[in-house]
Amino acid sequence: MEKLGLIEQVDVRSVWESESSDFTPWLAENGNLTLLGNELGIELELEAQEKAVGPFRADILCKDTADASWVLIENQIERTDHKHLGQLLTYASGLEAVTIIWISTEFTEEHKSALDWLNQITNDSVRFFGVEIELWRIGNSPAAPKFRVVCKPNDWGNTIRQAADDLAEASPAEQLRMKYWSAFREHLQEQQSKLRPQKPAPNHWYSLSIGTSRAHSSALLITKESKIGVELCINSDNAKAIFAELYRKKSEIETAIGSELDWRELPEKKVSRIVLFKQVDPNNEADWPQQFAWLQTTLEKFDLVFRPLFAHRAFG
Repeated sequence: MEKLGLIEQVDVRSVWESESSDFTPWLAENGNLTLLGNELGIELELEAQEKAVGPFRADILCKDTADASWVLIENQIERTDHKHLGQLLTYASGLEAVTIIWISTEFTEEHKSALDWLNQITNDSVRFFGVEIELWRIGNSPAAPKFRVVCKPNDWGNTIRQAADDLAEASPAEQLRMKYWSAFREHLQEQQSKLRPQKPAPNHWYSLSIGTSRAHSSALLITKESKIGVELCINSDNAKAIFAELYRKKSEIETAIGSELDWRELPEKKVSRIVLFKQVDPNNEADWPQQFAWLQTTLEKFDLVFRPLFAHRAFG
């Protein structure tokens, strides 16, 4: 029988002596932000370290690549205290952050209760997370980081509450879209897709991240024209330059996706779009599983093709 090793916890101070000069730069590295994002179920894109907020400096500022909203990360490689809680709220207010993440080696019950209370009294457009950072090793192996979420929003409760609010005075078309996207979200979860489903809303689009705040993919539901679709929406300040560079690779991109695409530069608008449609009957619920399968497959193709292009190219 193979001999098994013993897991032991490592003192974080033995690896990161300083919060500001050791831990924060380590966390700001892309791979480590990915580890944190995987634990939280969001994709993070670094914007700045030591971001100035009035006379203070926030540790890390990111964007949630699903909707380009702000994410504030406050680090504390010791037990939580009131000072950092106050800083967190000050920074969040000054930056109008939507997602606030407090990382510490140990959360007191009082501070866990404070974050839970904040999640209860704020609407679902603001989210507070408490995350403990740990280091572990087996035998003489290098220490490995482990993020453990100890506080998080009650996303399911918020989704149900928001759905009820959205549908209270919704039109029949909005009610259909809400039902459609809720069922599609369940489909992605049941299929264990690598796509990160967002909360459903009564819009004709359902956005997903492709790993950058400069663009996102969306599933589309166009009931008046009896069609569904998938699009890449490029929404950065240099959207036209990005669109032009992608268009130069049009043949390669369409070959990889397996279909001709509708390339919409939209010169009069800030955004540009690349779209693929399919004619269906969205009112036929019996056909929804086939529609969901097409949307999932196409969204995954878009992710597979466009994500690395944004990851490895500067796009001007």
